[in-house]
Amino acid sequence: MTGDWGILPPALAPFAGAVILPLLPKKFRSTAFLVFTLAALALAAAIPDGASLAVRLMGYELVLLRMDALARVFGLIFAFIAFAGGLYGFHLKDAAQQAAALLYAGSALGVVFAGDLFTLLVFWEVLALASTYLVWARRAEESLKAGFRYLMVHLFGGGMLLAGVILHAARTGSFAVERLTPDGGPAVWLILAGVALNAAVPPIHAWLPDAYPRATITGAVFMSAFTTKAAVYVLIRVFPGWKILLVMGVLMTIYGVVFAVLADDIRRILSYHIISQVGYMVAGAGLGTEMALNGSAAHAYSHILYKALLFMGAGAVIQTTGRSKLSELGGLAGRQKAIFALYMIAAFSISGAPLFNGFISKSMVVAAADEAGYPAAMLLLVLASVGTFLSVGLKLPYFTWFGPKTGAVPGARPPRNMLLGMGLVAALCVGYGAAPSLLYRILPFPVEYRPYTGAHLAETIQILAFTFAAFWLFRKILKPKPHELLDLDWFYRRPAAFFRRIFVDAPAAVYGWTDRLAVALIAKAAAFGRNPAGAISGGGDYSPDRYRQTTQALILLALGLFIVLALAVII
Repeated sequence: MTGDWGILPPALAPFAGAVILPLLPKKFRSTAFLVFTLAALALAAAIPDGASLAVRLMGYELVLLRMDALARVFGLIFAFIAFAGGLYGFHLKDAAQQAAALLYAGSALGVVFAGDLFTLLVFWEVLALASTYLVWARRAEESLKAGFRYLMVHLFGGGMLLAGVILHAARTGSFAVERLTPDGGPAVWLILAGVALNAAVPPIHAWLPDAYPRATITGAVFMSAFTTKAAVYVLIRVFPGWKILLVMGVLMTIYGVVFAVLADDIRRILSYHIISQVGYMVAGAGLGTEMALNGSAAHAYSHILYKALLFMGAGAVIQTTGRSKLSELGGLAGRQKAIFALYMIAAFSISGAPLFNGFISKSMVVAAADEAGYPAAMLLLVLASVGTFLSVGLKLPYFTWFGPKTGAVPGARPPRNMLLGMGLVAALCVGYGAAPSLLYRILPFPVEYRPYTGAHLAETIQILAFTFAAFWLFRKILKPKPHELLDLDWFYRRPAAFFRRIFVDAPAAVYGWTDRLAVALIAKAAAFGRNPAGAISGGGDYSPDRYRQTTQALILLALGLFIVLALAVII
């Protein structure tokens, strides 16, 4: 054992909470949730740079904790959003869901602070299992099916990651989480594939818009923060400068925006925008410059805040109306002023409007692409911002709160804690946007970027203004209509019935026939054992008197034997 054994890993607090919380009286559980997440936040803030905690296992060094600037950025925001999510869901009385959320947060922190690939892999799998329960906890049929698909996809991704880690360790003799290069053989590409799946990089992304809209209201808030951003952390840490990530990241920004414009379900719209916004982070990792990596880390930090707030706002609408589709909503602004106002803070943030946190982080990645000599990538990243404001900043809020009334009537007001949680996150979205240095000073590299320049402000205001004008002119065309939007998941959902007949129903039929045959053969064998003669002759039930010889016959047989023996002696 080596390292600073007086230091506790931040992941330990939520894991302890997941064990202890279900044992507490119901009225103390929500408070305990906040206490454990605050403890994780305090540990992430207090542990000094360079601190580590390692053990040796089978000749390998496993690093349970490694603290540096990059790990601290992600650790702080993960712990904070776990606290904010706990406040938003303070009214919950479901101990299992609360414990799963703590496990989810703890495993995300475990990934961030892991210094070796084996430890990272263990937390990676817990991440998948805990988040699956947050989908299943909604207890709807569609959630059960989506959760199963989600779990299968992530187990496949975990398998690729495991194979890559084993091959890498066999090749290098090391489990260290360190920068890898493309010439590292199949192992590094398997590791990249496993991480890219969790980052929702197309074409292995459809699990996200499939599962997130079907999670519980509070569960979706946690899911919007942890899985994809834990993957972004690994990409920044292990794969910086891989140009394939630049290509895939730019593709993600456009792809997610297009499908978000087409979607009808409000949480599915937001799910596609996770893909789009994570694209900026992936592209930054692919650029690999200090400015780009700072931009990826900063945008992950900002994204966790405003995306959680967007899902909180959408969750409040679903909580009060029971509806989640734009085509079934409208006219809610008069009774949901606070929810609308808080949602719009997140909408302006994700759109990169000045004075909001998205403005100070997204633009850093765009500027890094220009500085690194990729003007086409820069233009496509800017173009994606137009679609973001169009769908999340205009279409979704307009048809939810101001569009034609469709009969959706808010019931009871949302619990006050939901608004408190939203308000806390909204305050940080505005605070970081107004004072960028609060975020820039904790980034892994020195920051020389200045977001509030005249050119950047003018460009952003023009983009937002023209996008608003275009939406207003074409708002009738953009009016949502009920429809089913299939993505690349069509390739495994549409033929599902065929494959079920081949790989499930047919083997089940063969198994059933085999089982019936075995039962029949066992019954025949048992009958033969009870009455072999009857089984051979075809007689009825076994009766011992049927085959027993009479007394006279036995006496005659005995006399015959004595006579034969006597004759043999005489002769």
